[in-house]
Amino acid sequence: MEKSALQLARAAYQPKLPKALQGAVKVKEGAPTQSVDDQEEIKKLFPNTYGMPLIEFVPGEEPNTAKMNVGVILSGGQAPGGHNVITGLFDTIKKLNPENRLYGFLMGPGGLVDHKYIEITKDFIDDYRNTGGFDMIASGRTKLEKVDQFEKGLEIIRELNIKAIVIIGGDDSNTNACVLAEYYAAKQYGVQVIGCPKTIDGDLKNDQIETSFGFDTACKTYAELIGNIERDCNSARKYWHFVKLMGRSASHIALECALQTQPNICLVSEEVEAKDMSLNQIVEDIAATVAYRAAEGNNFGVVLIPEGLIEFVPAIGRLIQELNDLLAAHGADYRDLDKQAQREYILSHLSKENADTFATLPEGVARQLSLDRDPHGNVQVSLIETEKLISEMVAAKLDEWKKNGKYVGKFAPQHHFFGYEGRCAAPSNFDADYCYALGTSAAQLIANGKTGYMAIVKNTTASTDEWKAGGVPITMMMNMERRNGEMKPVIRKALVELDGKPFKAFAAVRDKWAKETCYVYPGPIQYWGPSEVCDQTTKTLQLEQK
Repeated sequence: MEKSALQLARAAYQPKLPKALQGAVKVKEGAPTQSVDDQEEIKKLFPNTYGMPLIEFVPGEEPNTAKMNVGVILSGGQAPGGHNVITGLFDTIKKLNPENRLYGFLMGPGGLVDHKYIEITKDFIDDYRNTGGFDMIASGRTKLEKVDQFEKGLEIIRELNIKAIVIIGGDDSNTNACVLAEYYAAKQYGVQVIGCPKTIDGDLKNDQIETSFGFDTACKTYAELIGNIERDCNSARKYWHFVKLMGRSASHIALECALQTQPNICLVSEEVEAKDMSLNQIVEDIAATVAYRAAEGNNFGVVLIPEGLIEFVPAIGRLIQELNDLLAAHGADYRDLDKQAQREYILSHLSKENADTFATLPEGVARQLSLDRDPHGNVQVSLIETEKLISEMVAAKLDEWKKNGKYVGKFAPQHHFFGYEGRCAAPSNFDADYCYALGTSAAQLIANGKTGYMAIVKNTTASTDEWKAGGVPITMMMNMERRNGEMKPVIRKALVELDGKPFKAFAAVRDKWAKETCYVYPGPIQYWGPSEVCDQTTKTLQLEQK
């Protein structure tokens, strides 16, 4: 494998571990736990893995040298640091007993079911230390939820004499890990299952998980790009940049990038929903800022937009719901009509409120909402270019105001979507250390006979020496939610809390950022240099733990 100079230098970086993980460890058990909600239902579904205590690792006397082979799976979308979870896991099991083996299942959970794997050796793994991406064993989105999958997986687990499976993934993948752990425990198969918290979206977060891995690096990567755009914006002084940021349901990435770069506007989906804002209100607010800045002689600015915004606009959500029902029942009635007739048909069959919303949408978006469906019959909202939709509507609003003399200026929009640019970035020092500690914790959970736990590392705004490592029962994070028409046990997603410190800090200064040009240019991720530059955590973590 060809390596860049940076990759060669990064390979030599030795991730730092918390004191408790530097030598032999012992388990300190906390109080029994219960799920965040729906306790009776969750307890009934997970009788063998419910109510287990929180675990913290403390320095011990004797390491556990028992023989244990381990399987590891990368599940879901990529996030920076995944390779370091695997290197932490590998180094620890080899340290405990050099005969221990690590097997990587290829292309995600499907690799376990289809018996596709490789043995991970020192020569092989050394190429991937401190690198981004999931290319070491690749990832996949197969869901582990059926008995025949569990039994098929067991065949290869038995063949390779595997003691435990580590699943590295987000909330859905860790929900599957919990189901698998419960199944193997109920059958008394003696196979442990451990999860690791991954998602750049930052929505796998709770009292026990301070941050999911990859969020730090992705935000630093996007913030660098946004800073570059702000610098260009402030240099050319003639463009409004509309930047859509990855984060399907939660606005954590948009908020963190706003705190790092201080754009003129940052929309937060959770606030839009809480305030029952219409698309028109959002557009008017942005247009008012554009007009104010134009009057000051500043025909430029930067707007950050979370990827999932459109679903959080209550009026659009209600429109989509009614459209789904209408198209399911009467789609055949208008399929052969021409475009204009189709539009009129839909407008005449919608309730007044939803018809009014539909009428305000640009033609392309309205048509997309009224025609294309995914295989489940739902609108494919992810395909809507929200950044273009909003800038088009702002342009129309400004044209209207221009006629009334309410706006004098030039509005020239530019559009960007930052998603894949951040998913496989080389991990920041924080993510390199955090992930290595998570992998080490996962190995110690296995060595101490635990199953149905997620590896955790806490106190992450302190120096790495003072980080606290341990495990949390996955059932503790679960509640019941409706998925595909059925109530299912799932890990609760963490959305941006409007009464949380990060949002409040942003809300206190956003009016100033809107009117004045307060841009901050974070620059690239710093790997070397003064610790206060290259080892800093996200603003979100700093504010939450102040």
